[in-house]
Amino acid sequence: MMIWCFQTVLLFIAHLVLSDWAPADPPTQNSFFYSDYLNESGNNELHFIGMKLHVDSAEPSVLSIRGGNATLQCRFWYEPVPSLPREVRVKWSWLPAAGGQETDVIVAFGTRFRSFGDFRGRVQLRQDFPGDAALVLNKLWLNDTGRYRCTVVDGLEDQSTVVHLELQGVVFPYQHPRGRYHLSFLGAQQACKEQDSTVATVTQLFQSWKEGMNWCNAGWLADGTVQYPITQPRERCGGARLAPGVRRYDRLHLYPNHYDVFCFSSLLQGRVYYLQSSHKMNLTEAQHACQEDGAEIAKVGQLYSAWKFTGLDSCDAGWLADGSVRYPITRPRSNCGPSEPGVRSFGFPPPQHKHGVYCYKLDTERV
Repeated sequence: MMIWCFQTVLLFIAHLVLSDWAPADPPTQNSFFYSDYLNESGNNELHFIGMKLHVDSAEPSVLSIRGGNATLQCRFWYEPVPSLPREVRVKWSWLPAAGGQETDVIVAFGTRFRSFGDFRGRVQLRQDFPGDAALVLNKLWLNDTGRYRCTVVDGLEDQSTVVHLELQGVVFPYQHPRGRYHLSFLGAQQACKEQDSTVATVTQLFQSWKEGMNWCNAGWLADGTVQYPITQPRERCGGARLAPGVRRYDRLHLYPNHYDVFCFSSLLQGRVYYLQSSHKMNLTEAQHACQEDGAEIAKVGQLYSAWKFTGLDSCDAGWLADGSVRYPITRPRSNCGPSEPGVRSFGFPPPQHKHGVYCYKLDTERV
């Protein structure tokens, strides 16, 4: 019995000595900035070993035009600088200005990339220098506005930066042919689309208010809210004692309510002109006259865009595609309506009435 106890003690002492003298397990390096170590309890722990990934944009906000191109800046770098280049995954995603879900635009790993959805074939990474992850968008659409996120992923770490894209354009109020407050939210979206425009965002309406837009009728915006811009407060427009601003209704259910809509249009890829004719025409004759001139009857958004960007000015009222009669004034003068510039409207007269017509001709060299 004493011999067995003595042997047990010797074995225990030997185990203690060997465990102290035995070399520790070497740390296992991964492909990133971390190393795996065994802690005192025998569990793996990750330890940061000093390299930091940075992502930034030199231009957090970009302004462009419909049909144009835009470059959204994004670059990444490390501190300290690694001795060898590192392969990273770059992802750009997009949150529409109207809100909704953030969706992927492009994902790239080295020289390989994949674009998604409506951006397919219109986007690419610039990659002009090491760390350059700028996104190049071509042939911009009206609905491309919003927040773009550049995310760089290297192993366990990812960093991101945000760039906002906005388009130069013009916001205009639009009513249903039956008059004031006949548009549901879905109807408002369709109405703007038919007039070569899209439903305006809150940012776009606010910018128009800053430029002097004053409109008392409430209209849908892209996020489903109903608002209207007031520069000259008055009793029937929310009250004369309220300060100027963009007035907002409480958030409404999108479907049962009806209002007007604020549409947004941008630069055209063609030109709008008043068709010179020896006689006035009804709506059907006006449509045919534009077709015979190699064009089509202009839409409301196109007329507003031509007024805003090319200075279209004509005191002659003409048919438009929606059956309304309007004319653009950039140089107010007597016998041409109010003293402020704008697009004047005669509403939606009976289609058999006689008027001139505004046509739109696409510039094929710009498409």
